[in-house]
Amino acid sequence: MKPRKYRNQPVVVDNLRFDSKAEAKRYGELTLLQKAGEISRLEVQPKYVIKIAGKLVCTYKGDFRYLDTRTSQWTLEDVKSPATAKNPTYRLKKKLVEALYAPLKIVEVMK
Repeated sequence: MKPRKYRNQPVVVDNLRFDSKAEAKRYGELTLLQKAGEISRLEVQPKYVIKIAGKLVCTYKGDFRYLDTRTSQWTLEDVKSPATAKNPTYRLKKKLVEALYAPLKIVEVMK
């Protein structure tokens, strides 16, 4: 089998498949924050449809979305390595999502 482009290893936790160990680790941290009541409504791999002038351009899949209970603000997170954070396709999709779904911002969690 051919090695993965960024050398990530898929992991399954709580019957959920994550693309990397770092993503699975962040899921564990977020579930603890949810149990502590600091966040709520944790979602895994939320999808955002990117349509311009009524035409489907692409779909963006984040890693996590949750409601910060202190600020009542939604947070969309994407776990990234320095290499994947520089990916031009990701950078473009991030800009499109933030423009179309404002005031939503994508928070990059570096591994």
